[in-house]
Amino acid sequence: MRRKDREIDDRASLLAIIEQADACRLAFAVGDMPYIVTMNFGWEWDGEFPVLFFHCAREGRKLEMMRLNPRVCFEFDVGHELVTGPAPCDWGMKYASVIGYGILSEITDEDQRGAGLDRVMRRYGWNGEGIYKAGTLAATTVLALRVDELVGKKKG
Repeated sequence: MRRKDREIDDRASLLAIIEQADACRLAFAVGDMPYIVTMNFGWEWDGEFPVLFFHCAREGRKLEMMRLNPRVCFEFDVGHELVTGPAPCDWGMKYASVIGYGILSEITDEDQRGAGLDRVMRRYGWNGEGIYKAGTLAATTVLALRVDELVGKKKG
């Protein structure tokens, strides 16, 4: 990171940003074709880094790109606040963000798929028991992102 004075590297602060975020942006790249998508997410901390969980349809661009290149980048950002001033260069934005990299894969084990969906649902406030209709679960892809690099940044 170029601006070390803005770096966030302690786990508690990184986790606070992830917890505050409404969504996660996933970035894919295959050849010269980039693709970014905003997704709902769940997570668990596993060792040094979190594992992120997502759900999506059984087919689509993100899955096609993941199968060609499972290495992805992700981003969370929170706390946006415009800062104004008398001159254009005095303007800026307060924010906190987390960016990282990892390997995205489909979860195929049915119990693990349910557990991944539970994490996504709990992230958004669901507190019930993890019982999914067989048809719904069969029509849903559950993805796990095993993070191997993570850094935060804060301005303001």
